[in-house]
Amino acid sequence: MSNIAGKAYAMNLMTPIKKNNVWLNRLIFWIGGLGFVRKRAFDGLLTLSIIHYARWVIIGRRQLPWLGEGQPREKLNYAYMFFFSNFNGSWTQYIDSFAIALPRRLNLLWYKNVGKPGTMPETPFNQYVIKNQIWTEHYYNAYPLASSNDVKSAKRVKEQLLNLSEGIDNISASDFFKKYNAAMFELQADLSRMEPNPVVSLANEAIKKRSRLKNNIN
Repeated sequence: MSNIAGKAYAMNLMTPIKKNNVWLNRLIFWIGGLGFVRKRAFDGLLTLSIIHYARWVIIGRRQLPWLGEGQPREKLNYAYMFFFSNFNGSWTQYIDSFAIALPRRLNLLWYKNVGKPGTMPETPFNQYVIKNQIWTEHYYNAYPLASSNDVKSAKRVKEQLLNLSEGIDNISASDFFKKYNAAMFELQADLSRMEPNPVVSLANEAIKKRSRLKNNIN
């Protein structure tokens, strides 16, 4: 399953926009990009810890690349909106969570895209995503067993370790022990093993096989 690498799923969505609506979609995106608007509009995304990354891009009818005379020129009837996202969990969990967290804002982000239903009820919206999703042929994940929460935990552990090592030559053993216990208290929710979830990609299995082979050689 190329869409999946370890605990992460890659989604690429390509939806058509009528040429007369492109300017309106660009205006919505421009307004949404303003600092005070962006924070208020996308606060709901912060509640979705499963998301690694999400980006929307509008490509005009004449903006797709032309590689030279060997490629026929295309006369497109529509502009396109590309949506790219990486997330943890299943496809259904992600789509449903997104729709629940930002129902009105999703309607604006895909404003009058061709064939786009409302985000509620969820079934027509899910069918729309399935119809327009592009399969990911290759998806690389450097840390296949790490979820977005695992990455955040690792960052907090690193910060605490750096803090513990600061001034270590000028601190008594008892003071270091207190500092260590305080750090462990702060990190108690972040210290855990990364285990595979039920949906692990073939790519992750290949990594494990190569690791076993390397260990056997050594």
